[in-house]
Amino acid sequence: MEVTRRSRRLAQVLHTSDNTPSDAEASIPRRAKRARPGSVLSSSLERHGRTRKPRTSQARLKKYAHLPLLRDTLVPNLICVFVGMNPGVQTATAGHAYAHPSNHFWRLLHTSGCTDRLCLPEEDGDLPHLYAMGNTNLVGRPSRTTSELSKQEMAEGTPVLEDKIRIYKPEAVCFVGKGIWEAVWRWRYGCDPTKEEFKYGWQDESENIGRSKDGIQGRDNRGRVWDGAKVFVATSTSGLAANLSMEEKKAIWSDLGVWVKRSREERKQNNSDT
Repeated sequence: MEVTRRSRRLAQVLHTSDNTPSDAEASIPRRAKRARPGSVLSSSLERHGRTRKPRTSQARLKKYAHLPLLRDTLVPNLICVFVGMNPGVQTATAGHAYAHPSNHFWRLLHTSGCTDRLCLPEEDGDLPHLYAMGNTNLVGRPSRTTSELSKQEMAEGTPVLEDKIRIYKPEAVCFVGKGIWEAVWRWRYGCDPTKEEFKYGWQDESENIGRSKDGIQGRDNRGRVWDGAKVFVATSTSGLAANLSMEEKKAIWSDLGVWVKRSREERKQNNSDT
């Protein structure tokens, strides 16, 4: 009976995550989107003669002020950039992405096929030239848990992320956790996505990250048309995130791995033909 329930749950989790970037337009009707970026909340406050005040307390900022910031591992034209929420204490202390022993990021990166072996956190700086992948975070400030971040910090991090992606022009961006994508959604549309609007896996092409601000398609360093990075929403890899089983997490991540491997092979083929 338990196996049946788990199988049914896994099917529900994956029912919308099997789209690839080429057919990522969702079949579920979506409500009209709000004006972006983040104009809904700010304009409402302005109409009532109020301005938004910082919500991040000084005590909260000072608590982790001694921790170093984690450097991004970004270069132009990566296959995929992974976006975390913010560095944890152990990650910031170690100076390497997803360094806590209970974090499953490196394990899922391997089991999904994004890497051909289990890499160590200390190898995060090697990901760009070994696998054409990189790392960054929505919020740069370290904290013990993401609950210590304010919504304002997340909102402020979103346009910074958009600018990074616009500069480096990766093929895709993978949000490592539902909450990170929800933060981006709030900044864009002024509210959380509904249950019907949220899905793991590939998102609609209209959600691409880093599009040109003037609406004109750009080109990457290889001369290809680039209209923003495709968006993939993966599960959180934190050891504290227990809402999905490891089996369910692997199934979602495997969709990304299939695409990453295909893109890597296409690059190798193109390089051999030139």
